[in-house]
Amino acid sequence: MPAEVGSGTLTSLRGGPPPTFAPSRGTRSRIGGVAGNDEGSDQAARAIVFEAPRRIGVAPVDLRSPDDGEVLVRTLWSGISAGTEMLAYRGEIDPSLPLDDTIDALGGSFAFPFHYGYSCVGRTEHGRGDIPDGQLVFAFHPHQDAFVVAAGDLVVLDDVDPRLATLFPLVETALQVVLDAGPVFEQRVVVTGLGAVGMLTGVMLQRAGARVLGIEPLGKRRAVAAAVGLQALAPEEATALIATDAPRGVPLVVEASGRPEVLRDALSFLAHEGEALVVSWYGTKDVGLPLGAEFHRRRLHIRSTQVSSIPAALAASWSRDRRRAVVRELLHELPLAPLATHAYPFERAGEAFAAVDRGDTGVVHAALCYT
Repeated sequence: MPAEVGSGTLTSLRGGPPPTFAPSRGTRSRIGGVAGNDEGSDQAARAIVFEAPRRIGVAPVDLRSPDDGEVLVRTLWSGISAGTEMLAYRGEIDPSLPLDDTIDALGGSFAFPFHYGYSCVGRTEHGRGDIPDGQLVFAFHPHQDAFVVAAGDLVVLDDVDPRLATLFPLVETALQVVLDAGPVFEQRVVVTGLGAVGMLTGVMLQRAGARVLGIEPLGKRRAVAAAVGLQALAPEEATALIATDAPRGVPLVVEASGRPEVLRDALSFLAHEGEALVVSWYGTKDVGLPLGAEFHRRRLHIRSTQVSSIPAALAASWSRDRRRAVVRELLHELPLAPLATHAYPFERAGEAFAAVDRGDTGVVHAALCYT
């Protein structure tokens, strides 16, 4: 039976209105009681566990006291990724693959059960480092209501809405896409798939001077894209516009839909020596591409973009620290509020994941609220 949990409320830390939680539709979460003070642990926290494909639970985990250079973070919000995290939720990632070698909090592999997530925003407590108690911070950490982390692994935030700050890793991904795209001034660029990453990429490509056309089959997402200043069309309309506006094709397609068939069809949009820059991680999905005569004769390129590392060509001018410092500023500059469409109490995490998985109407980015 679904857990009977109240909807909850939250008053914005910046004085704005409280978030509107999605109506309850039952939950797949199995809520466990918080563990007592077991020997060897100072207290306990609650964490989401990916138990099996499309099944998550909430379980107690030990929460030790911070050591020197560490702080305890009390989570306010955590964001749910519609990309990699949904692949993990569905069981569409090779179970032998490490969760993420670049994030200390993500150990182990994608073999069930495992903890996952990488977008927690909270306030520090009981710090034994340079970060004062009560500081708003971002952490690449799985969904958990409290955790201990090295102070150096935190991104210190200023006066930013904590809910919007859960978009930090998506903004960083979009920034890396734009860096990988190279010079785009006055070029027509097509972005396929207008989820949160697709929209953020489109907005930042426009800031770099590109003439962006977004392609998205869902009308609600096209409406959100228009609200953040993007031209967004349905696939059939976009194909017709490209044939008229760029009869020789476009130099760059950014594929962010997560659907292999979209990459296949997008190759036809490319001009001679054009490039498809693939943001999507397709996981275990089969990817069939037309790599015959047209692909070879037009010298087309297909290249991946990945936020977990800085490419060698940019290493002289960019580092992770610089990129994240830029993202901190972009949190204030980009139109993020229209993307933050859905909020769920932590206790209803199962509903949140299921809604993102189904692609419920209007969902762009969902987050869990812990207060």
